[in-house]
Amino acid sequence: MPDTLSIIVVEADPDRARLIVDSLREAGEFDIFVIAEHTSLARQISARSPDVVLIDIADPSRDMLEEMALASGPLERPVAMFVDRSAEGLSAAAIEAGVSAYVVDGLKPARLKPVLDAATARFRMFQRMRTELAETKKALEERKVIDRAKGMIMKARGVGEDQAYAILRKAAMDQGKRMADVAAALVTAAGLLS
Repeated sequence: MPDTLSIIVVEADPDRARLIVDSLREAGEFDIFVIAEHTSLARQISARSPDVVLIDIADPSRDMLEEMALASGPLERPVAMFVDRSAEGLSAAAIEAGVSAYVVDGLKPARLKPVLDAATARFRMFQRMRTELAETKKALEERKVIDRAKGMIMKARGVGEDQAYAILRKAAMDQGKRMADVAAALVTAAGLLS
């Protein structure tokens, strides 16, 4: 993230918005934009593409909370949500919706910077985990395709697993392609021929 964070503050009440902006200005150098109207929130946030979204809601319902969280793009940036009151299960719903920090008992100026720092750190951690999970899933899918291709080679040529692997690897090297790509092409071609 850049040196000067851009922060969107979602707050309908002008006095509370001013308090939040003043608290942020005291906490550091930020590029701050306030959104007072919740309609077309996703479009407004997307247009600004902030580093962090800070949402202040007095008394959220589950639907409002999930709508606000999803509109703020929790998979694209950290989202910190401050609420005055929270009913049973709302904090879990917020976390499941992707909110990086869910703070009950309202927004206290002294807690603002540490909460934003924690939300950013948590977002980065989950972003790394999502990337690792996607890479692991892709590797597993590629491994399955390679195993299917090996099985097809074993059956067609009457060779063992090691030799089928060597044949597949040599074909990949000869073509200058990844083994998973050659295996996928073989499986696709065999599917078209059968």
